[in-house]
Amino acid sequence: MPELPEVEALKDFLTEHLVGHEIVRVLPVAISVLKTYDPPVTALEGHRVVEVLRHGKFLDLRTQDGPRLVTHLARGGWLHWKDRLPDGLPRPGKGPLALRVALETGAGFELTEAGTQKRLAVYVVRDPDEVPGVARLGPDPLADDFDEARLAALLSGERRQLKGALRDQSLLAGVGNAYSDEILHAARMSPFKLAASLTPEETHVLHEALRTTLTEAVERSRGVAAGRLKAEKKSGLRVHGRTGEPCPVCGDTIREVSFADSSLQYCPTCQMGGKPLADRRMSRLLK
Repeated sequence: MPELPEVEALKDFLTEHLVGHEIVRVLPVAISVLKTYDPPVTALEGHRVVEVLRHGKFLDLRTQDGPRLVTHLARGGWLHWKDRLPDGLPRPGKGPLALRVALETGAGFELTEAGTQKRLAVYVVRDPDEVPGVARLGPDPLADDFDEARLAALLSGERRQLKGALRDQSLLAGVGNAYSDEILHAARMSPFKLAASLTPEETHVLHEALRTTLTEAVERSRGVAAGRLKAEKKSGLRVHGRTGEPCPVCGDTIREVSFADSSLQYCPTCQMGGKPLADRRMSRLLK
């Protein structure tokens, strides 16, 4: 799933390629991708894109005197830029194509979704807060005012484990499964440590790991073409998705804990004092 760094890079890419251009056609290929109906998608046509924004993992295309196109790529979705869009109409139900947006230049982008879980979402709204997922977002961890005190206030009284807390979009916007693993590895903290139990020193360490990990990922992604961002994300990860490989910090073997629909990766030495976690759904420390 694209997370804050990749969506930030897509925002920068689309700012360069979309702003100042007119949307001449919006073609939903998979009707299920549309989560709103008023205004209709055709209301975007004839309006120029004036700004591209990011809200957590959401992309927001603002048009001049028109509605906004807000999208969430979910787990299997992606954005593909085309310097020249194909001629003719695509056949609904054939392939992963979900939505096509054409500009007056003949260029544009397509939204696709792989897999059987169709969660890619497109909203046409007058205000981004009309999108429920945007309205409930917590603070952006890369915002200038997101300091240690802000993080401490968010975690105070939070009885969930750190892994779950970092992934909660209503608590913190933009961090998902992959970067929560990376942040906790950088902070040398157990994914199952209770969020409310952090000392002021641990909060300082977590804040530093959070900001540094995301900032470095954004910098790696900056300037990378949209089609290569997935590969760039994977190449920069140190523990997530690297089960069985050596930890780049200590050399221990990276381990995994599997859940019903996801998994986490961690280093036993860096994060657990050498004790591996039990790999079962209700994971806890081996005794």
